[in-house]
This record gives sequence, structure tokens and C-alpha cells, in this order.
Amino acid sequence: MHPVEDIRGVKSTILLNKKIILGVTGSIAAVETVKLARELIRHGADVIPVMTFAATKIIHPDSLWFATGNKPVVELTGKTEHVSFCGRVSEPVDLVLISPCTANTISKISHGIDDTPVTTFATTAIGSDIPIIVVPAMHLSMYDHKIVQENIQKCKEIGIKFVEPAIVGSKAKLASTENIVANVLRHAGRKDLKNKKILIIGGATAEPIDDIRIITNRSSGKTAVNLAKNAFFRGADVTLWYGLSRVTIPEYIKIIGFETVNDLVKMGKNIKKYDVIILCAAVSDYILDKKKGKIPSGKDKLVLELRPAPKFISTLRKNAPKSKITGFKVEGNKNKLNEKAFELLKKNNLDFVVANTISGFNSDENEIWIIDKKNKTIHKQGKKQYLADHILDVIT
Repeated sequence: MHPVEDIRGVKSTILLNKKIILGVTGSIAAVETVKLARELIRHGADVIPVMTFAATKIIHPDSLWFATGNKPVVELTGKTEHVSFCGRVSEPVDLVLISPCTANTISKISHGIDDTPVTTFATTAIGSDIPIIVVPAMHLSMYDHKIVQENIQKCKEIGIKFVEPAIVGSKAKLASTENIVANVLRHAGRKDLKNKKILIIGGATAEPIDDIRIITNRSSGKTAVNLAKNAFFRGADVTLWYGLSRVTIPEYIKIIGFETVNDLVKMGKNIKKYDVIILCAAVSDYILDKKKGKIPSGKDKLVLELRPAPKFISTLRKNAPKSKITGFKVEGNKNKLNEKAFELLKKNNLDFVVANTISGFNSDENEIWIIDKKNKTIHKQGKKQYLADHILDVIT
């Protein structure tokens, strides 16, 4: 057994039994392909490397052989490798990923030229309607060349997807491994949420005391981020409204920030377009009048007068009458959790409520109860990453 089997599927099984061609061209970013291949395998993929001659001058084929467990295709032989993998055969590959992709290779693909193993695989995949993802990497002057941009547009018009480069100084650098893998998961995974517009509202509100201090809570925001990531992987058009949190948001997620409850109330007036709305933010129950400047230090006593905050959750159904809406309910008393959650659902005309105790705060794991309009309850426990997928299964 090749050592690659030790890591296959350790992060997820989204790509299990999926065959992916990894086309590597002659950009210096080819040095990143070992890490990329291994990360795809950690999600279950069977990765088959295909290299141009120029790519073999930058990274040795044996490196990718070791990384994937499959001997790279560096030239086409009598085995007709391009047809075996990408032709109209009984078991073609699921995706062709060309990363990194040079301006030269992009332009050849756009004009149907196939004079390297990678371009021949691309031509065959296009003719067989196999999805292709291209990840450009080159000097910015090449990327900005008008004809190169026209060729990129030609590729997009026939359905080729692009993971845009990171523009840093004078370079159009290869996108991050995380971003590339996320797009592979999205285009080669389940795709059961494709064309659904999903709004996820997460993180903590932060109510100002003065221009320096705030009142907030211990919400980690992890559940919201995991819901956003998993919905993206499954093909949804995801928007994340995100409050205060210490969790880093992946670059492929569309994010709009908020701070206060009143921010949310204003933003919530334009949510009709979403098919699914998930409110898992820890929204303040109490707010106060902000003091200008900074309250002086050294006081013997500081008394803050709080008043009830607007109930943002109560505005959701009015603003989005046709959306599927899910709220979250946190309670310290586990015995009354289901009762309180169902009350929240009925009072605000929600479709579902996900209930959990405070033990899930600042943790990678949680215990949840998903409650619907008939008071039917589904109980799950485990890592937030997997609970997010289960929540999406139930509420979408």
C-alpha cells in the first residue's frame, strides 16, 4: 500500500472515489503542487498528475509520484492517456484542475491547441464535457495582457472555471491552497445546494459603552464559519454577515461585517432575495447609550444602565416571508432547552431552531437539537464541522 493511503480522507470524504487530473505547467508556482495534491487527497481524492515538459524542469515528476501515489503523465504514449482519463469512456475523471496555469497554456486552451500533455488533456476534457478549473500564476504584466485576458474570457464562455490569482505587487500569484481546494470541493462535490442563495449571520454583536469599550459575549463564531464553508462546498451562493469573532474567514466566502444589534436591524431590511437564512449570531439582549470619547479611568464605581435591545430575530419573517429561516437558541439549563427553543420558533414564525447549551461556546465540538414546526427533534453531537453539514441537510 502506498503511504498516500495514510492521509486519504482524514479531513473529509467529500472527494472520496473522485478522480482528479492535476495539470501542472511551467510556472515557478509548480513548487506548490505537492502541498496542493496532498490536501486534495486529505479530502478523499485520487489525484493523477499530468505535467508539461517545462513543469518537469521546475519540479521533478517523482515528487508528484510520491505525493499522489500515481506516476505523472509527462508524455502521451500508445496508451492514449488523455482518452483513457478524459475521453468518452465508461469511467472518466471527475475534474481537470490545471494549477498553476501559465499565460501560454491558457492561450493554447482557448484556441484549441494541444501540443503538451496538459493542453491535450484539456482539449479532450472540453470535448467530453468534463469540468475544468484553471488557476493562473504569472507576472502581472502577462496577466494584464489584453489578449491573455481575452483568452481567459473565451475559456470562461465555454464553462471553464477560474480561481483568480492573488495580485501582490507585480505578480499575479497562485491562489492559496485553501482557496483552490475549496473550489475543487465545490465543483466536484455534492452540489446539492447549487443555485440556492444562503445568508448566514454569525459572530457576536459588540455594543459600545464609549469610543473605546464594548459589551459583547463569548461566541466564537465557529458554527457560522463552518456553515458558510460547507454551504459553499455544496454549491450554494453564500453570504456571511459576521460580527465580532476570533475566527479567520476563508477568502472564498463573501462577507459583510456588522457590530451592533441596530446594524443588523438596518441590514435586515434587504433579505428577501435569500432562499435560506440562518441566524446563529450571538445577538445582545441589552444595549446602552454610548458615551462620547472615553470614560475616565480610576472611578470608584461605574454604573451602566442597560435597556432591552431590539429583537432582530422578530423582524426576519416580515422581511423575508418566503425564506426558510432557522434560528439558534442557547440555554444554560439543558432541561428547558427544547421548550424554550420551540417557544422561540412559534413566536417568530421560524422553520427551524437549533438548540444548544453554553458548553459549545469557544469549543470545536457541540451538542445540538434541531426542532421543526411540528416540534420534532433531531439530536446530534460532535465536531462543529460535521454538525454544520447535518444542519444544512435538515434545514435546506
